[in-house]
Amino acid sequence: MKLHVRGILFDMDGVLVSSLGSVERSWTKWGAMRNVDGALAIKTAHGQRAIETVRKLRPDLNDVEELKLIEEIEIADKDDIEVLQGVQGILAALPEKYWTIVTSATEKLARSRLGYAGLAIPSHIITADMVTDGKPHPEPYLKGAALLGLKPEDCLVIEDSSSGAIAGHAAGCKVLATLFSHTVKELAAADWIVQSLEDVTVRGKEDGVEVEFEPVFQKK
Repeated sequence: MKLHVRGILFDMDGVLVSSLGSVERSWTKWGAMRNVDGALAIKTAHGQRAIETVRKLRPDLNDVEELKLIEEIEIADKDDIEVLQGVQGILAALPEKYWTIVTSATEKLARSRLGYAGLAIPSHIITADMVTDGKPHPEPYLKGAALLGLKPEDCLVIEDSSSGAIAGHAAGCKVLATLFSHTVKELAAADWIVQSLEDVTVRGKEDGVEVEFEPVFQKK
């Protein structure tokens, strides 16, 4: 499969960096502090903004104060955060004007994780603090496309979560998903699915990006 797009919008956790251990430990810790089952907290948190997870699990608490707490816990837990395979080569081949990051993490947390992993950080990214509605709402990816000065239909979203794939599709972008955290069935909103970014090659062109991959799933 070969695509030509004007820009790429990357999710962060599970696409660029592996932070699964940190996420699970952090939400387990928060759950213990707030009388919430740890497994439920982890399941609810994946792929959406922390403030929305808090609102779902403990609507009786001050969501802003709880967001600050879980942000502090997650930033402090930097063990085993690492760049996922295939990412370094892809980013090295992309001029910054052709890509950005659209994440459900806060800006402070996102920049911390990218820094821990040693990844180059674009000058401007879209984070949880910058949207009114998080994924699966299309707002994050609409803002990501606008940040690059592009129409959503000219962008490729790369995601690993069900909510992210739904958000990208709802925004009008093409969606490529990886099998880091969800199954093929859970990623049904994606146009294509690959095992990982090791299976993806990109080439920067004068008018955009050529993306080549062998999908394990392709929407009909």
